[in-house]
Amino acid sequence: MERITARAKGRVQGVGYRAYVGECARATGVHGYVKNLPDGSVEFVGESSAASLESFLKLAYAKNDPVIRVDEIEVRHGPATGEFTGFRVAW
Repeated sequence: MERITARAKGRVQGVGYRAYVGECARATGVHGYVKNLPDGSVEFVGESSAASLESFLKLAYAKNDPVIRVDEIEVRHGPATGEFTGFRVAW
């Protein structure tokens, strides 16, 4: 198990991006959370296998979405803590 902490930048607030990331997490078996940040970016934390996290990150770019525009995702890797039992969208 591994952990990523990521920050997505672009047009990612007010366009359904958090819900989209939640769907990506459920589709790939990633546990963690996603939340808006005051600077207009979106933070998400995910824990799973390296392969699942890689798939999750690819989906998180929302390449085929007509409204969401992800310009960049900054990612930090670390060890999993096991603190998550699912994936939640934080408000």
